[in-house]
Amino acid sequence: MGTRGRRDKPPEGRKRLAHTSTNLIVHLIFGTRHRRPLIRLPLQARLHAYMGGIVREMGGVALRINGTNDHVHVLAKIPATCSVADFARIVKTNSSRWVHEQWPDYKDFGWQTGYAAFSVSASNIAAVAEYIAGQEEHHRKKPFREEFIGFLRKNGYSGDERYIWD
Repeated sequence: MGTRGRRDKPPEGRKRLAHTSTNLIVHLIFGTRHRRPLIRLPLQARLHAYMGGIVREMGGVALRINGTNDHVHVLAKIPATCSVADFARIVKTNSSRWVHEQWPDYKDFGWQTGYAAFSVSASNIAAVAEYIAGQEEHHRKKPFREEFIGFLRKNGYSGDERYIWD
């Protein structure tokens, strides 16, 4: 019997889109609620690793995750089956839930309502990954709020800053 007409099943839990090829690279940035410095060192590395696992579960690839005590940067390839909005929502929701389950003392932990997401060309992955890796050093000179506004302006945002922060 030939293979004509036979369809292989996608891996469990993932959809496969026939004849679809994407390379969707996103730089996602979001802060803690009210920019509170809640991502302390004992939590930071484990949180970033957990977020990488969330990305993997969604069928994406976490290229670099880092941040400081009040925000995080996620550089990831996202699957064709996922919108940027769904990607951000799932990463934020699941990581916040995990913090509450694993770190009971962090009951006030939460992410800001919104986020910023920027497309990254394949040729610029290394530069963005290096920038994200250097967050501690970078934020010795520039606070998150200033960095975030700078990213928005650099990427054409011209809205009212009052609507950026919750």
